[in-house]
Formats: sequence, structure tokens, C-alpha cells
Amino acid sequence: MNNTHTQDTLLEKYDKESAFRKNIGRWSWVVTLFAVTLTGFHLYTGYFGTLPTQKQGAVHLGLALGMIFLLYPASRKGINRPSVAWYDVILAFVATFVAYYKILFFDEILRARVTGYSTVDLIIAVLGVLFVLEATRRTVGMPIVIVAALAIAYALFGNFIPTRILSHPGFEMTDVSVSLWFRESGIFGTPIQISAKFIFLFLFFGVVLTRTGVGQFFNDLAFACTGRYTGGSAKAAVIASAFQGMISGSSVGNTVASGSFTIPMMKKAGFKPEFAAASEAAASTGGQIMPPLMGAAAFIMVEYIGVSYAEIMMAAVIPAVLYFSGIFIGAHFEAKKQGILGIPKEQLPSKLDLLKRQGYMLLPLVVVVGTILAGFTAQRAALLGIGAALLVSMVRKESRLTPKSLLSLLEQGARVALPVIAAVATAGIIAGVVGMTGLGAKFAAGIINLADGTLILALIFTMIACIVLGMGLPTTANYVVTATIAAPALINEFGLAPIAVHLFVFYFGIVADITPPVCLAAYAGAGIARANPMKTGVTAVKLAIGAFIIPYVFIYHPILVLVDVNLPELIMALVFALLGMMAISSALIGYFIRPSSLPERAMLLAAGLAMIMPGVVSSGSGLLLIAVCYWLQRQRPALVATS
Repeated sequence: MNNTHTQDTLLEKYDKESAFRKNIGRWSWVVTLFAVTLTGFHLYTGYFGTLPTQKQGAVHLGLALGMIFLLYPASRKGINRPSVAWYDVILAFVATFVAYYKILFFDEILRARVTGYSTVDLIIAVLGVLFVLEATRRTVGMPIVIVAALAIAYALFGNFIPTRILSHPGFEMTDVSVSLWFRESGIFGTPIQISAKFIFLFLFFGVVLTRTGVGQFFNDLAFACTGRYTGGSAKAAVIASAFQGMISGSSVGNTVASGSFTIPMMKKAGFKPEFAAASEAAASTGGQIMPPLMGAAAFIMVEYIGVSYAEIMMAAVIPAVLYFSGIFIGAHFEAKKQGILGIPKEQLPSKLDLLKRQGYMLLPLVVVVGTILAGFTAQRAALLGIGAALLVSMVRKESRLTPKSLLSLLEQGARVALPVIAAVATAGIIAGVVGMTGLGAKFAAGIINLADGTLILALIFTMIACIVLGMGLPTTANYVVTATIAAPALINEFGLAPIAVHLFVFYFGIVADITPPVCLAAYAGAGIARANPMKTGVTAVKLAIGAFIIPYVFIYHPILVLVDVNLPELIMALVFALLGMMAISSALIGYFIRPSSLPERAMLLAAGLAMIMPGVVSSGSGLLLIAVCYWLQRQRPALVATS
């Protein structure tokens, strides 16, 4: 079985987004036409200015719905069947028309808000909601559809619930459908607007970067920098996955793409299959929190908080560094524990030679970061980044674009965006119901009452909600739901910094991909490594433990997300946090400078937790515990490690 086929099989199994028809016969030209039109539309409006939000969203969603019904079958059985089922062809064109109805009768629909909607309007609204739910089921899966369906059911029948906390005035089906389809607070609300303005362009930017071969460059650079050190193959995998993850934005997709190369190398070096798969999954999952690109939810965060993307990006830097440092350090201690050495220097590429020959590939990322930091919009940064990436692709013959490959690139840009578009549209349904029924305020009150006004309990309950939702919802949809329902409670009731709270729910939505029992990124990695999936998930949690701790740290110590920055205090907090992550990783792996006994592991864990929490006493206590553990282990003779 060749490597490409293996990747496709794993993606179809663990990544719903990749379970599309490979052969659509005569309808391929329709998909190409829709895709090229959609990508061209976003490039045009990104440069010359977007349409009114309802029209922009209608073009964005309409073409996406048409492609989804042509590409994604109703069940997995249809993936390998030739051509497209007749009913999917009908659904594709009807769904596109339903979305474009908003454009064709734009003025009449605006007037109908005062005069009343016609019967045709009501039918269109109901069909629109149903088409979005079905398209999301096909591209993303059932869990998010179930959550959205429960939200709609609550809007319709919540008045029958005999409690003050949940009940609300009843709504008719037509009221709910019209509100979700024709108003700005539902399907065409903030999530789809941001997707139509920013997210699509950055997804296309990632596609162009991949086409230039920048992913392989990142792999080579990572191995050149760290490959020769202890456990070098695992450390290189962590760095390479951090780079690639911020381009792809998909935990499972990045695990499969990068892991197909890194996991066999780690196994060959001597790492256990579960550890090799877990380190790749943990690093790939963290790509969504790694600036400058991050995941799609980061762009929605801009609107929810009301700050620039540059501020989001800068605030996320230190938490991301801590997260990847934890995985990197964990890989180091595991390598020391197993006696795994680095890769021979002669087998590695030269850093200097690599940068001389291919350093120009960093230009698109430099352009994006520089443009954002210069104060330009994320939209303009994406356009300039795409332009720079296209220029970079012209340098080498193998990546140079021909008319045919350019057409394919435009098509791939739209295809990659389809699951995201469907997910944010369905997230809009949930957010719309929350606003319509006042569920957000009721949920917030429930959290406060359950926590009895205690911040740490409120944070724990919010974390659990994010992880549970994240087991079935894509990261972007999970963020929309929790940012709509849970975040306001933490901000308003406890006076927390908004950016810290939104990053808190963002983090815990992401780590669901490596948290058992539903840890799809870990399962995908286990498939490549031929490892036990559940053990892989548990190991991934150990390696990515920082993602479970760091959010609490920046809630209590928001200087780490650059709120009220004082440089000496920031440096001190960062140093102690890194030392704390080292101690925690050491405790979980079971190795410091020698294999650690159970009491020593408990001591290191306590030291790490003490050091990452703000405070002179706690940090000093942590340092003392580390020093004691170091002294105890120095008293024992070193074991001779074999590689």
C-alpha cells in the first residue's frame, strides 16, 4: 500500500472533511466552475471591497452548498461510486438557488421585515436551514447537527419546560426559520460573515503555501535544527508540526500529512509507537493556537472581542510557546529515559545551506506578519500573503504554476473551505437561537449558581463544557458556541480580561482532538504508527498537559496574554512558567536527570504547578522542590543508557 493511499484511507476514516467522492464523472466541470468562481469572488472582493454582508454571505454559502452536495455523498457507501446520485444533483442546484434567493430578492426581503414575509419566503427559509444542516452532516458529522437541532427544538418548545432557568416564550417554526435565514443573527451572522471576509482567504493562503512546497521546507528545517540532539526525531516532529499546523488548521489532517513522515522516523529511532503517534498528534493539534495564522476561530474572535487580529496574534504567542515547549521537553525526557540518541549529523541537511537555497519560502509568512503588525486588515494581509506565495512558487520549476495547475489551485482553495463554511453556518444557527431565546444569559446564570460564585469552579465547568462540545464539534463551531454562552459569564461576573477568557475557551475546544475517549488526531496518529489508539490518546494528553494548565495561568495572570504588560514582570512570569512546564513534563514522563521514583514525580508535579502560578512564594517553593529532587537524584548512580 503506497503512502498516498494510506493517508487517504486514514483521512476518510478519522476526518469527516476528507470523506468526499473521488470520481464525480461529468459533474466535475460543475464543481470546478463553482470552485473557481468562489475563489475568484473572494479574491476580487478582498481587493475591491466586499458586498453588503447578506449578499457576501449568500454567495459564499450558496456556491459552497452546491459543491458539498456534489462532492459529499449522503453516506460513506457513496464515496467510491462513480458519478453523483441524481438526487444530490437536484439538491446541489436547489440549495444554491435557495441561498441566491437572498440576492435576487434582496430589496423585497428587507421590506418584508416590516410588511411581513410571503409564503415563498417562509418555504425558502425552512429549506435553507435544512440544507445547511444536511450539508454540515455530510462534511463535518452528526454531533454538531444534533446540537443545532436541539437548539432549534428548544426555540420551538422551550416554553413547555417547567423551570425558570430554561423556559422562554414559545416561537413558531416560521419565526425561527425566518430569524435564522433572513436576519443577521442566525446563519448569516458573525461567523459566516467572518468566514466570507477573512477565513476563506487565509485557507486559500494555506493551500498556496502547500503548493510551493513550504511544508517540506519546514520539515527539513526542523530536522536540521534539532535532529542531531537527544531524541532529535521527536523534537523535529514537534517543530515541523507546529509550522505545518498553523498553515493547515486541521488537527487530523496535519497529523496524517506530517505524521506519515515523522512517525516512522521516531519509531525507527527507538520511540514506542504510542509515543511517536502521540507526540505528532499533540504537536499537530497545537498548530491552531500557533501565530501568525492560527485556526479559523481566531478570526471570529476579532469580531467578538472587538480588537485587531494583530492583538489576538500577539496575545497568543506566549501561551503557544509554553504549549510547544511542554511537548518538546516531554520528548526530551522520554528520549533520555529510553536512551534514544539523535540522528547522525551526516544524515541531516545543513541549516545554512537550507536557508541559502530555500529561505525565500519564508517570505509569504513574513509578509503576512509584517502587514498585520503594520496595522493593515487581516483581509489585506491575506491577499498580500497570497501574492507573495504565488511569487515564491515561480522560483522553482517543480512548483511553478501553469494555467492548468493554477485552475487546480483555485479549485482546491474552495474545496478546503467547504467544511469550515458548513460548520460556521451551523454554528450561526446555535448562536442565533441563543440570542433569540436568551439562553446565553440563562446558561451564564446556571454556571454562576453551580459554581456558587467561585471562579475556579466556574472555569472548571466551562472547561468541561468546551471539551465535551469539542468531541463532536469542529474547533470553529465549538468556539462560537462557548464564546456566545460561557465567555460572557466569566467576563461579566468575574471581571476577567476578555482576551484571556476567549483564548481560554479556544484552547479547550482544540484539545478535545487529543482528549480520550474521542481523540481523533490521536487515533489518526495511532493508525500510522500501528499503535493502541486509547494509549496514544492518554500519552498525547501527558505531552500536551500544558494546554490544560496554561489557560488557567493566563486567566489568573493575564500578563501572559499581554494584558497590563510590565516587561520585567513578564520576563519573570515567562521564565518561571517554562521551568514549571519542565517540572510537570518531567513528572509525567518519569525522568529528570535519573528515572524518577513516585515521591520524586509527585514532588516535581507540585513544583511545576507552584511555579506556573503567579506569586513569589509559590515560585520560590517550586524552585526549592526542584532543587531537592535534583539533589536526591544526584545521590543515585546513573544508569548506562543504550540507544
